[in-house]
Amino acid sequence: MGFEPDGFSTSFGVLSGLVVGVVIVGFVVIIALTIRNAARVRNSGHDPLSLQTDLAVKLLDSEALTPAKSLESRLLELDALLTKGAITSDEHAAARARLLGG
Repeated sequence: MGFEPDGFSTSFGVLSGLVVGVVIVGFVVIIALTIRNAARVRNSGHDPLSLQTDLAVKLLDSEALTPAKSLESRLLELDALLTKGAITSDEHAAARARLLGG
C-alpha cells in the first residue's frame, strides 16, 4: 500500500511545468528583443535610454503640433512676401493658385 499518484495530480504537475516553461521562454524572448532593439538604436547613433525623450522634444520643437494656418492668413503672407520683394509676381501668382486649388 504505497503512495500511488492519481491522474489529477500527475496532469496538474505536467500542466504547471508547462506554464512555468512558457513564462520562462517569454521572459527570455522579451529580454532578447530589448537587447536587440537597444543595439539597433545605439548603432544608429542615438542613446537608447533617452530615445523617448529625444523624440518628444523633437516633436514639440517641430511644427507638427501647431494648428494649421487659415487660407486667409496664408494669402496675406504671400501678399507680404510680394510687397517685400521676396518673391516675384509670377511666383506669387503660382503660389496663390496652389493655395486656392487651381
